[in-house]
Amino acid sequence: QVQLVESGGGLVQAGGSLRLSCAASGRTYSMYYMGWFRQAPGKEREFVASIAKNVDNTYYRDSVKGRFTISRDNAKNTVTLQMNSLKPEDTAVYYCAGRRSPVIPMSLEYDYWGQGTQVTVST
Repeated sequence: QVQLVESGGGLVQAGGSLRLSCAASGRTYSMYYMGWFRQAPGKEREFVASIAKNVDNTYYRDSVKGRFTISRDNAKNTVTLQMNSLKPEDTAVYYCAGRRSPVIPMSLEYDYWGQGTQVTVST
């Protein structure tokens, strides 16, 4: 089993930055992809970004490209999402997730999920 714990959420003004971190414990070697997803009130959970175990392959949803950066430290079992130029539409609960399969990193079919951390961007 794998446990994921997010931290770093909060309230920020539009244009500001936040850094989300996710600490993994347990059988972390089994996670090929680690990713971030988000869910706004009344909306479905959506893919934000993911990174492969080799850290060379990263994927982003179009609306965050150029603003968000995902990184991964396999030695420390952590994944980070640096969010810059935040917009009110980025407001959501952000979830860290881990996936064993090496395919379709943007799918919602991840094996492990954290509890989520709230990000609120004010105008």
